[in-house]
Amino acid sequence: MSNGTSAFEPDVPEPTPAADQADAQPDIGKLGEALRERLEIPSVAITGLFILALFYTLYFAKAFFLPIVLAVLLDFLLSPLIRGLKRARIPEPVSAALVIIALLGTAGFAGYGLIGPAKEWAGRLPASMREAEARLSKLRRPVEQVSKTAEQVEEATTMDKPEKTQEVVVKGPSLTERLFGTTQTIVASMVEVIILLYFLLAAGDLFLQKLIKVLPQFRDKKKAVTIARETEASISTYLVTVTLMNVGLGITVALAMFLLGMPNPLLWGAMAAVVEFVPYLGATALVAVLSLAGLVAFEQVGHALLVPATYLGVNILQSQFIYPLVLGHRLTLNPVAILVGLVFWWWIWGVPGAFLAVPLLATFKIFCDHIEALAPIGEFLGT
Repeated sequence: MSNGTSAFEPDVPEPTPAADQADAQPDIGKLGEALRERLEIPSVAITGLFILALFYTLYFAKAFFLPIVLAVLLDFLLSPLIRGLKRARIPEPVSAALVIIALLGTAGFAGYGLIGPAKEWAGRLPASMREAEARLSKLRRPVEQVSKTAEQVEEATTMDKPEKTQEVVVKGPSLTERLFGTTQTIVASMVEVIILLYFLLAAGDLFLQKLIKVLPQFRDKKKAVTIARETEASISTYLVTVTLMNVGLGITVALAMFLLGMPNPLLWGAMAAVVEFVPYLGATALVAVLSLAGLVAFEQVGHALLVPATYLGVNILQSQFIYPLVLGHRLTLNPVAILVGLVFWWWIWGVPGAFLAVPLLATFKIFCDHIEALAPIGEFLGT
């Protein structure tokens, strides 16, 4: 009390130099977090630039990458058959030659049998359009009357009509050339695919053996073999299963068209099997084509519209029930991912990219499922 302080005031210890020094020392944990935040920004930027460069390369190097990707997918599809022939003591080069000859023979036989009906139907397309338009005229009359009334009102309200200027039309490439390219480009690409596919099938496990030799540790070699075998088995199983289901869909559609009395039912079955590799977009295009063909083949509109309705019912049954049942949850793709993939590969490679979009997505998903670091991406692509 003699020093003038109150008895109720607590004694506050004076800070020592050691305590000041401890407070002045930086926090190592916070420093590490700050450094990581500074390093994450350049890494994200570099990753983004790498992705943009990859898209740019795929877009402008289409003629180089497209045959390679197609040959690799066919290699996954046909590798189990090559292994089966190898177990029968047939060398891999001979097995590859036999498989490719059989594949070309089957495609040539199917194309020779279908090119006649397809050419005939394409030649009748202008007359078919007029015939279908005439049969739909009864349904279009109310709409046409409304359109004529709107045109009359517009003409009555327009005082000064601008003079018509002469238009110059510059003829560009045809629709077929825009979608698939010229005949020379198609033939060159197919020859490249066949040659590359033969060497991939004849090589067998050569690339896997090279990879094993490069890896330094035995643990890494074993993991690489496991991932390669499981990935290849899953991809080949998926491609074989989807191909067989699409062929089954084509047979079902051909039988349905035959029962409905449609001409050339095998042509429509083959088209259904091919366009099924392009989900949603392929089915939509075939529905429009079958609607036109039905209106040309049958006089009654109800009977004509039964043709696309039957195909649409078969397509929905397969896509909604048979696909998930056969492929299972692990190999089923997310519909949103399918649509995004279709749009992306259509933009990158056109119609061939649309046909390869779903196999590429499925291949990428299976690859991600077998790599621990990419497992979240595989989960996102699945259902």
